[in-house]
Parts: sequence; structure tokens; C-alpha cells
Amino acid sequence: MSDDDVSASDNGDDTRNDLRNDTRDTPLLSVRGLVKHFPVKRGVVISRVAGQVRAVDDVSFDIARGETLALVGESGCGKSTTGRLILRLIAPTAGAVRFKGQDIAHLPDEPMRAMRRHLQIIFQDPYASLNPRMTVGDILAEPMAVHGLGSEAERADRVRELLAVVGLLPEHARRYPHQFSGGQRQRVGIARALTVRPELIVCDEAVSALDVSIQAQVVNLLQDLQKRFGLSYLFIAHDLAVVKHIADRVAVMYLGKLVEIADKAGLYARPLHPYTQALLSAIPRPQPGLQRQRILLPGDVPSAMNPPEGCRFHTRCAHAQDRCRREEPALRDAAPGHSVACHFFETLPRPEEAVAAPGGGQSRFALRLAAYEAARGRGA
Repeated sequence: MSDDDVSASDNGDDTRNDLRNDTRDTPLLSVRGLVKHFPVKRGVVISRVAGQVRAVDDVSFDIARGETLALVGESGCGKSTTGRLILRLIAPTAGAVRFKGQDIAHLPDEPMRAMRRHLQIIFQDPYASLNPRMTVGDILAEPMAVHGLGSEAERADRVRELLAVVGLLPEHARRYPHQFSGGQRQRVGIARALTVRPELIVCDEAVSALDVSIQAQVVNLLQDLQKRFGLSYLFIAHDLAVVKHIADRVAVMYLGKLVEIADKAGLYARPLHPYTQALLSAIPRPQPGLQRQRILLPGDVPSAMNPPEGCRFHTRCAHAQDRCRREEPALRDAAPGHSVACHFFETLPRPEEAVAAPGGGQSRFALRLAAYEAARGRGA
């Protein structure tokens, strides 16, 4: 397919991208009061509900057209569950998920199936998410067949086009997933998400299983695709070095609840919640001889089946007061575009700035971050 053909086939997308740019301030996705409780059942003959795992509890945020919102937090905090709730891969217990103004949280099956064309996902494990019995060409053509898009010849052309877009060759369409490297398989996963021309893509730990140099290539690819097609991303991750490069805004999640949400510059420069401060303190400066004062959190994350009363973070917070143990803090505005769920964020001490490290040594994470920066620069 020639460049002219590709351009002609994307005319409809160009019109849609113009519409997105004109309405960037209007949320593409609006999540309000999202809740997911998983029942814990006991008994073999007579099964009974013994409790609830409160995986996601009253989560609210917006994603604008063409924006990347990063959702970060420790493993088990509910990030991936939130992404799957948005896509209706699992049904929410309560709350609203509005996509372009339409509530899809309780949409019937047939309308929801049509809506899935506009909402796609890139999974963490590219090998487990690809059918090992299908060629890459069949994997990419299947979503188009499901949604009745194009003829067989047009789907084949689209497959070749998508392989080129993600940096693969046309002959790769005849190969099976096990014949690719991890980075190539993730490119296939990205191409599959693009097949039906979505508007929102949930990137569920899309680069965490990849080497640092490959991470940089995939992040660059995601950013290029966002500019080309006007995509919006919910970027779920725990690597704050990667998030700093790709996100427009960052939402921090702890034990099923959002504790802070802000634009990237504001959150990295002035984190307000003690948990956010602890997360960011784990990122050393890539410059030799500099390090941050590390904030070490005591204890383990409490069980989501029996979360603490009041503020869920108070069992690990060095600044917790009696009010924190009694009253759950609401997510409130601390500055324009910056919200935090903490009773005492105005009086908390600011984290110490980076200081010279004794001996000028670098940690393994600092070396990893420097390698990521270098690899990303070469891929740009």
C-alpha cells in the first residue's frame, strides 16, 4: 500500500482528530464513584459470602481527548482492576463510566459490543495475550472481522499498514507469536489495539515486562501514535521514571482509592500526599553523586478485605493524627488541577531536595534510569 493510499484511508481519522483537537477540554472519559467489591465465599456444599475485597472504592477522574493519564501505585492497589472496569471486562459494583457522555457501566451487551471498538487495551504480558495458534495477520484481522469492518482484501491491507506503523515488516504477518521477541510481541499487541481505530487505549503495565532499551522504544512509539491518531491513554504503571516521560497527568492510588491527582509537573515538583512523597523519594537522580532522602514506609499494605478505618494510609503514615484514624479524607483541591486526599497536607513538611551522596555512588535504579534516558534519546 502506498503512502497516498494510507493517507486516503485515514481521511476519516483526520476529520475525527480535528474534532478531538477542537474539543480537547471536554472529557472523553469521565469516571465517577467507581466501585468494585469482590465477594469472598466460603463453604463447599453451602456457599456463603464471608466478606468483600474492596478492590476499587469510590474512584473518580476524567481523561481529555488526546491526553495521557497515568495511574500509579503499589501492586495490588487496584490499578488494573480500574482499567478493566472502564472497559467493562469486569462489571462494576457501583459508579458511572461515561464515554463521550454515554454511561457504559450498565450498557446492555449489544450496544456495549459496538462501543468496544472505541475502547481498547494493551496487556502487560504480550505473549499471554496473543493466541499462539493464530498468525499475527489473523490476530490483527480478527477485531476487524468481529466489528464487520472492510472486506477481506481491505483487512489484509490494513494489517500490512499497521505492521508498518508499529515498526514491523509485512512478512511478519505470516509468523506466530512465539517467533517474536518480547518487544516485537508488544508491538503486535499495540497494532491489535489500533486495528479498529479506537479513541481510548488502556495501557495496562504495557512496558513493565520489557528491557529498559525496549521500554524506551515502545514509549516513543506510543507517543508517536498518540500524535498521529489523536489517541487518549490510561497508562497504568508502577515505574515512575517511565510515567514522567509519557504522562500529562498522574493519579496516585492506594488500597483502592485515589490519594492524589495532578498534572505531571506539579506532582513531581511538589507532591502533597505522604504516600506520593514516599513513592517519588524512591527515584534517585540520574546524575552521579546525587540522591534524595529516601522515605521508608513501615509495615505492609493492609488487606483490601479489611481496610483501616479513617484514612487508609494512616497505619503507615509518619504524620498520622487521631483525626486520620477516625475520619476518611475526601479528595479536595489543593491548587488548580491538583487534588489530594489528606487532612493535613497544608502543614506537612516538604520532602528534602536531592543532596550529594557519600562517595558519589549510584544505585542500580539510578543506573537503570540513566540507561532508560540514554536509550530513549537514541530512539527519538
